[in-house]
Amino acid sequence: MADLQLTDDVPSAADDGVWLACIECGESFAPFEDVRYTCDHCDGLLEVRYADLPTFEDFEGEGSGVWRYHDALPFDVGVTLPEGNTPLHRVPRIEDEVGVESLRVKHEGMNPTGSFKDRGMTVGVRVAKEVGVGRLACASTGNTSAALAAYGARGGMETLVLLPAGKVAAGKIAQAALHKARILEVDGNFDQCLDIVQDLAQRGEAYLLNSLNPFRLEGQKTIGLEIMEEHYADYGEYPDRIVLPVGNAGNTAALYKCFRELVKAGAITEEQVPKLTGAQAEGAAPMVEAIEEGLDETRRWEDVETRATAIRIGNPVNAPKALPGIRETGGTAVAVSDEEITEAQRDLAGEGVGVEPASAASLAGLRKLRERGVVGDDESVVCLTTGHLLKDPDAAAEAGNDPEPVANSTEAVLEHLAEN
Repeated sequence: MADLQLTDDVPSAADDGVWLACIECGESFAPFEDVRYTCDHCDGLLEVRYADLPTFEDFEGEGSGVWRYHDALPFDVGVTLPEGNTPLHRVPRIEDEVGVESLRVKHEGMNPTGSFKDRGMTVGVRVAKEVGVGRLACASTGNTSAALAAYGARGGMETLVLLPAGKVAAGKIAQAALHKARILEVDGNFDQCLDIVQDLAQRGEAYLLNSLNPFRLEGQKTIGLEIMEEHYADYGEYPDRIVLPVGNAGNTAALYKCFRELVKAGAITEEQVPKLTGAQAEGAAPMVEAIEEGLDETRRWEDVETRATAIRIGNPVNAPKALPGIRETGGTAVAVSDEEITEAQRDLAGEGVGVEPASAASLAGLRKLRERGVVGDDESVVCLTTGHLLKDPDAAAEAGNDPEPVANSTEAVLEHLAEN
């Protein structure tokens, strides 16, 4: 099992109080001396560690967005567009229907390229510059490719993206193409694309910026910092639970790291850590399977299918970090059908919050857990939505109202409205 305990010991490998630690064997590495994604000794996942951890007081007067939290990051600023500072929406009709004490929606689709991935890329592309690489690469279900292409362009770097052929929404491919990424469509699924990109990275052909890269998750943990600050400002307390879509489980891992660091710094108590609750599509639910069966690791699902393309992933690489995050915070994981996802997408749109299908899995999951009595009516809940509705315009059009043909006159319009 992964050891995610933070330590007071600063290893000799640390650079200005920052180092990489293996979560499996505990080995430490200098953060920017060499390119590495996993442990040299046991191939375990790495985590960025810090000698000094900030509290909320350290962020005061530091502006907004991801780099407001530079005291919790490896640099003072990265390659930025800028990103972060996304809204924490009120959804009163859904709140009443779900029947919880409070419900807010953290809409990460309002980042520059329309998804949470921008938070990771602002840090990750800066690290790529720090270690002196020239070509960036990722496997993607769409959002990662769009973000990497934009931040790679901003940083003046070559970008290569591998996509599963025919499985990525048009809006996301268009973004990567316009930002001048080289797009390779692979005859396989996302997990097979990631296998190839990892092989390319190991051969030194590119710098990998999937969430296997520990620096990606550093940017993504700022979602948790924003939620905690914003929720406390509005309610005078932190949320009881955060429900989020799970694909590669990077956000689950990142949020758990955020909360562990806040506890270690004395900014919050262990009792104030929100319950991390994952939602997956029924056709791609290896994390749910692991939670329900009490497994120490996920089983790889070779065949995955769901209309929620952003979470159509069968082998979540961050599971060793995310499974303890769900369990140690008292959370859980739930699988939802594509029909439940579409219904949630429509209802969020009815509150003016436009999201892609994968994002709506969080609300669909919350509803199912309320029906089962897992989530209490006295809980304050935040649902994380990860991508904008225009990421998948075809799915949005399919879920929305159909156009109504009408003749070319005012009288015809009025007649049509009266009859329908």
